Amino acid sequence: MAIPVGVVGVGSLGWHHARLYQACTDAHLVGVYDTVAETAQNVADKLGVRVFESMEEMAENVDAVSIAVPTNLHFEIGSTWLDWGKHVLIEKPITESVEEAQRLIAQADAAQLVLQVGHVERFNPVMSYLEAKAHQPRFIECHRLAPYPPPRPGLPPRGTEVGVVLDLMIHDIDLVLALVKSPVERIDAVGVPVLSPTEDIANARIRFENGCVANLTASRVTPEPMRKIRVFQGDAYLSLDYQAKTGEVFFKQGSAIVREDVPIHDHNALQKELEHFLSCVSASHGCASVIKPKVSGECGLRALEIAVAIRKHIPELGLT
Repeated sequence: MAIPVGVVGVGSLGWHHARLYQACTDAHLVGVYDTVAETAQNVADKLGVRVFESMEEMAENVDAVSIAVPTNLHFEIGSTWLDWGKHVLIEKPITESVEEAQRLIAQADAAQLVLQVGHVERFNPVMSYLEAKAHQPRFIECHRLAPYPPPRPGLPPRGTEVGVVLDLMIHDIDLVLALVKSPVERIDAVGVPVLSPTEDIANARIRFENGCVANLTASRVTPEPMRKIRVFQGDAYLSLDYQAKTGEVFFKQGSAIVREDVPIHDHNALQKELEHFLSCVSASHGCASVIKPKVSGECGLRALEIAVAIRKHIPELGLT
């Protein structure tokens, strides 16, 4: 049966959650809620669904919810929905602080509820290829660059309630942690504020105990967007573009280096993320224990821990 769902926060990202839920046969999009009534009404009119006057009213009509609100509200709103006994998909980063993330995970576990974090790149077809081929990465290089978000009346530009490490780099932190299954040994980082009070450009070099090194660069003040990853290992070099969903791999064949295009089966990553959330919710009904999603609260916590550590290693921020 279709799971009754709602979306809290239907701005630029929450709108996509809502429209894709409505297109999913496993979901029944009951309605939306946003503190900006006009935004909620516009989305509801486009999709032909209900606008809820409050989250409490929505909670009476749904079993699961997507939360796409500013990061500084993640813990408060996520905890509220878990307290109401609802399964939660919360956008990344899981929360603003490590302590908040730990409390949210403990709350979901105690209530036997699904808590999934919206690290959408895990569902990008490029990542599926990486997980199959990147067995022993020795060096990983990531670039995630974007223009500065446009202004919003009465609100800061989207995502700028946190620095670029928590806004953008955390995507690549999560991906690197999924590929390199080894504890972090050392972090070096630098960051520069440009248009916001926090860092808008940042670079981090992460060394793992198994010897792998990851170099991550993130910017939200770059005119041309870029989302690329390069992985070097003993038998191959992989270069992949998350944005274009293309890639190439170089590997040894005898005494020669051979290049091949990466075979990628394209799909909508956010749609796959939502479908996975719904499948975990459905599978958890009637079970003695909750089904953990691919990007669980624990995954979101690990990425957040490294992101927080990176920010503490940026001298300009004075957090050490």
